[in-house]
Amino acid sequence: MIPITELRYFADTQPAYRILKPWWDVFTDYISIVMLMIAVFGGTLQVTQDKMICLPCKWVINQTCKQPNTSMTLDTVPKGIQYDLDRHQYNYVDAVCYENRLHWFAKYFPYLVLLHTLIFLACSNFWFKFPRTSSKLEHFVSILLKCFDSPWTTRALSETVVEESDSKPTGKMNGSMDKKTSSVSEQDVEASVPMLQRTKSRIEQGIVDRSETGVLDKKEGEQAKALFEKVKKFRIHVEEGDIVHRLYIRQVIIKVFQFVIIICYTMYYVQNIQFSVKCSVNIERLTGYTMYQCAHPLATLFKILACFYISLVMVYGLICMYTLYWIISRSLKRYSFESIREESSYSDIPDVKNDFAFMLHMIDQYDPLYSKRFAVFLSEVSENKLRQLNLNNEWTLEKLRQRITKNSQEKQELHLFMLSGIPDTVFDLVELEVLKLELIQDVTIPPIIAQMSNLRELWLYHTPAKIEAPALVFLRENLTSLHIKFTDIKEIPLWIYGLKNLGELHLTGNLSAENNRFIVIDGLRELKRLKVLRLKSNLTKLPQVVTDVGVHLQKLSINNEGTKLMVLNSLKKMMNLTELELVRCDLERIPHSIFSLHNLQEIDLKDNNLKTIEEIISFQHLHRLVCLKLWYNQIAYIPIQIGTLTNLERLYLNRNKIEKIPAQLFFCRKLRYLDLSHNNLTSIPPDIGFLQNLQYFAVTANRIEVLPPELFQCKKLRTLNLGNNCLTTLPSRFGELTGLMQLELRGNRLEGLPVELVECRLLKRSGLIVEEDLFNTLPPEVKEQLWKADKEQA
Repeated sequence: MIPITELRYFADTQPAYRILKPWWDVFTDYISIVMLMIAVFGGTLQVTQDKMICLPCKWVINQTCKQPNTSMTLDTVPKGIQYDLDRHQYNYVDAVCYENRLHWFAKYFPYLVLLHTLIFLACSNFWFKFPRTSSKLEHFVSILLKCFDSPWTTRALSETVVEESDSKPTGKMNGSMDKKTSSVSEQDVEASVPMLQRTKSRIEQGIVDRSETGVLDKKEGEQAKALFEKVKKFRIHVEEGDIVHRLYIRQVIIKVFQFVIIICYTMYYVQNIQFSVKCSVNIERLTGYTMYQCAHPLATLFKILACFYISLVMVYGLICMYTLYWIISRSLKRYSFESIREESSYSDIPDVKNDFAFMLHMIDQYDPLYSKRFAVFLSEVSENKLRQLNLNNEWTLEKLRQRITKNSQEKQELHLFMLSGIPDTVFDLVELEVLKLELIQDVTIPPIIAQMSNLRELWLYHTPAKIEAPALVFLRENLTSLHIKFTDIKEIPLWIYGLKNLGELHLTGNLSAENNRFIVIDGLRELKRLKVLRLKSNLTKLPQVVTDVGVHLQKLSINNEGTKLMVLNSLKKMMNLTELELVRCDLERIPHSIFSLHNLQEIDLKDNNLKTIEEIISFQHLHRLVCLKLWYNQIAYIPIQIGTLTNLERLYLNRNKIEKIPAQLFFCRKLRYLDLSHNNLTSIPPDIGFLQNLQYFAVTANRIEVLPPELFQCKKLRTLNLGNNCLTTLPSRFGELTGLMQLELRGNRLEGLPVELVECRLLKRSGLIVEEDLFNTLPPEVKEQLWKADKEQA
């Protein structure tokens, strides 16, 4: 006989699948086990007991065994019936009568019960074995059990969040806020920020709760992180179809149909299980008799078992019909976590559909606690909390301090790249002045940023940051420079327009693409103290808001990435501009609107398409102009009107096609910086000697053959770049340039260097840019002095 423990394992298929079985499936499985025991018990009795016991009839009347007529004489009535059959003949008669005269239902009853039970079990567990569903179910159970036992689940559910309903709600500002204007007191943080969307509760905001209700070690945190990824991928995969739902419905319908058939024919044939059986067989030639009276010893027991079996099938069938009704009457392809959202802080738990929903409904029939614990791994808020926890464990304060560098402005700077968030330890770096965040998708700036009292500059590169209101209060008062780089307009946080003390704003991204034509940058008007605005985009005309904010701008920089900027008349209104950069705007002429900006001190027209600069004569009205950058263009000549710019101190004309330097250029006696490198010059005019204030002079990559002696009258020269020309000899007057610190001579046709270089006391070996072979032509004492200057500096 099969042990009961093995029967239960057979019914359950796999113990892990038990949690997917509702109470009715468990109940029907146990009924099937009882049916199986009936089949096994009946089969065992049938094998071990006599199947039939038959005796021959000596008096046969009308093919039946009957006693003789009472009219017969008493002496003819036998006192006892004697048979002359041996044991083998009786066995043969028993076997023939069992095979030919016992009803098939009575004969095969145990085996029918066994067959029905196996079909019931197969139908109940088919969805656990079918390849297209078993893999999903196995994966789901595996993830579910891991989520149930995860320490993160226990921690997340133990946190209690009370919704705040203060008169001044603390909100989180992001880039999808509605445009609003209001005139409320300065103390109301949200009212002071235009276009902010007010949220209803902290739960809906998804604010990171920094209270510690438990500590997860690094390994547990990584395991929970992996579970979040598994749940995401599994949800995407399972929600695509509903094969599990459809297969379960079909197997329930099959069980109901089977129940109807079994009940019908079993109740009809159960009456054929009889103890007394008449057997008429033509074996007279073997035994001498044709009629036998037989007894079926197991008939009474089989009839009792059959009645019990019918009652079990009735119960089984009623349960199956209830299951079918439950499936049809409920929407099992939708599952809502509404109750869990109301009870916990995770109001963002999404509803699920299709097979995912159906499996969760089935889990609820086993124990709703499984779904509640599993829901933690569907919440983005929960994932953000875990991500923050893992981030804090990975990025310790010591590790962050090692990454702090000093930028070109000697400021303490920290650059965080492609992290999952901002580590809380960042806000303990009170000495930090510049914080760069790049490619960080989920960023929430918390109130704790107020600890960073020295923070003045913030970079958000492809980082759509959100902010909590107390943090915004701090940034409004302290932040002076903000850099934002974006691809999608949604990456621009609209809370930046509430930074009232912001003095410098850099925006890099597509501002005029088709999908961004409704871009909202009107909030720039709120930045009343903005002095510097840099735009790196592809504008076709200057936005009106830039013109409006330009009234108080001191520096405007536009890098148009090669797109032609056509309409520039609005520049006339920016009367306070001192610096103007129009880089890569595909300009063919100098815009006339520039000439009205009388406060301009620096103009940069780098990398345009300028071929002529005849308009330069109009620059004479810009009396404060000290720097003019016309580099990286197609300028063929310098107009003689350049001499009218007598206040010019720096002139960039490198990377053009200039062939000759006009003498009028040297009327600009205040020039300190002159760059004419990468042109087509063949000579340097002797008038170069008039530039007594010249400190930087570069003619690299031209075709100059001779240096004029007047060049050495520029006693203040500190940098002289003569590389990649056609020089064959150098004058001996280099010793007159006592302030020279850098001399570039590489790429010429020189055979030697003048020994007078020893008189250039500030010149070091690192500042002498020349081929090593040419350097070795110097006397040893000169080389020693140049090397010594480098060593002293080191």
